[in-house]
Amino acid sequence: MRLSLFALLDRWLAPAPAPARVGWLRRAIIAHRGLHGPGLPENGLGAAAAAIARGLGIECDVRKSCDGQAVVFHDAALDRLTGETGPLAERTAEQLGRVRLSGSEDTIPTLRRLLDLVAGQVPLLIEVKSDRGQRVEALCLAVRRVLEGYRGPHAVMSFDPRVSRWFWRHSPFTVRGLVMSEENEKTIFGRIKRHFSLWLARPDFLAYDIRDLPGRFPAAQRRRGLPLATWTVRSPDLLARALDHADAPTVEGAGVP
Repeated sequence: MRLSLFALLDRWLAPAPAPARVGWLRRAIIAHRGLHGPGLPENGLGAAAAAIARGLGIECDVRKSCDGQAVVFHDAALDRLTGETGPLAERTAEQLGRVRLSGSEDTIPTLRRLLDLVAGQVPLLIEVKSDRGQRVEALCLAVRRVLEGYRGPHAVMSFDPRVSRWFWRHSPFTVRGLVMSEENEKTIFGRIKRHFSLWLARPDFLAYDIRDLPGRFPAAQRRRGLPLATWTVRSPDLLARALDHADAPTVEGAGVP
């Protein structure tokens, strides 16, 4: 079978991982930001505990506090998920640990507290958040330091290919992923961008938008050995699609099996 130039470059610049390195990803069902719902806000320790009780893996988001710690929170601002306002990055981890998540007694946890709770019981996918114009090195380093010595199945991932590349260079034993979506990028330029992002990131796996499955690009990467996680699965129909075309569905709401 003849390979296209893109396919050849994919194999050279973003080689597939050893199967044993990523085998756990091919068997995982992941709760999106934990198994959240009424009284269990997303990315809180209560939602994480609920996922563990169901035997589900956990996907979480991390950002950097102003004192350089990795904290578990999705948004750049506190407004949507708490009774506070303003940028998360302007507060210390200790201050954030006193900010209550709306509708619960949970507060914003550090990544360390989440790891202590999970303790290897279920897989953990850690999405490293980056904002436009922001450097990623300090947050990547904070995450790496917390993960040192952690023995449970885990991986880091990001939409930003610089994150995966940082871990490839500075923490090569950490499984790393590239989060991707084809939204507004279904042109030839979007296709080229996807390949360039792949080559820059050198990921062990992809986490792909369920709306873009099945698709030529993710199918090609999966065939050559990259596990394919997919997000966000919010219905039984989407779960069936995910199980047909991917390895590790990230589920929420009615998509939880």
